Amino acid sequence: MARTIRFGHQLRTSEAADPITAAQRAEAIGFDVVLVPDHVGPGLAPMPTLAAIAAATSTIRLGTFVLNSDMRNPVQLAWEAGTIDHLSAGRFELGLGAGHTPHEYAEVGLPMAPPAARKSALAERVEIIRRLLDGETVTIDGVHHRLDGARIDASRQQRLPILVGANGVAALAHAGAHADIIGLQGLGRTKDDGHQHEVAWSTEHLDEQIEQVRAGAGERFDAVELNALVQVVDITDERDHSIERLGERLDRSASPEALAEIPYVLIGTVDEIAAKVLRCRERWGVSYFVVRDLDEFAPVIDAVRILEA
Repeated sequence: MARTIRFGHQLRTSEAADPITAAQRAEAIGFDVVLVPDHVGPGLAPMPTLAAIAAATSTIRLGTFVLNSDMRNPVQLAWEAGTIDHLSAGRFELGLGAGHTPHEYAEVGLPMAPPAARKSALAERVEIIRRLLDGETVTIDGVHHRLDGARIDASRQQRLPILVGANGVAALAHAGAHADIIGLQGLGRTKDDGHQHEVAWSTEHLDEQIEQVRAGAGERFDAVELNALVQVVDITDERDHSIERLGERLDRSASPEALAEIPYVLIGTVDEIAAKVLRCRERWGVSYFVVRDLDEFAPVIDAVRILEA
């Protein structure tokens, strides 16, 4: 049986001045999750913001998308996650990443390890946090972390979902084995500015990523939720023309055919976008879509709900 489609709204930096109003609006529109990003400097710190949102909302789920876990102690992180989950009556989802922005490390005075080391540390951290959130006492002498009898109060949910933003064969396989939700964004190598990325928007690349997740997940693959960060939303009657223009802006690094199919780009009329969302679920199993748009995306949510009914 196919998963029900979920939509998440990631708060923009422009919404940082009043995140509670934005979250309440997302709840009223029908978004399933409101998500706070984690970048040093712009916007508000994610965990206190989510605690405030928890008190001001009642049904929408809350999440980080995604925390740079490389800058945080895993015990402290699990403790804060469990606390927000308790304060929100079991609505919290913890999104974790390995970190990728050099200037943020420089700003806080921390060394930035090579990608392979950061991904390895994230993998170890995910296992630690999972065990802590499940109520275990954790003693570990790992490659990246050493804990002696660490324990927190278990989260309110039976299993607090952990989302892992993953890229690369080993990272995707490990996420498949241990994460509840896997965040796919179709982004490639980080560019020299330390923030922008190359794009890897092809159906073949996404096929490969799904197979890497499947290899790591094994028999639990059906229990893993696949998430896509939508980079472009364009509600238009001129779908083909808009896709062609996007391809030009990307210097033809993604074909029009790929842009018409991959889940990171939603272009077309409301009905065309809704149909594409369902195609992505059918083809790849992607059922959780995160967008930065708010009111303008509401008709798409309504259209998908009608198709699913």
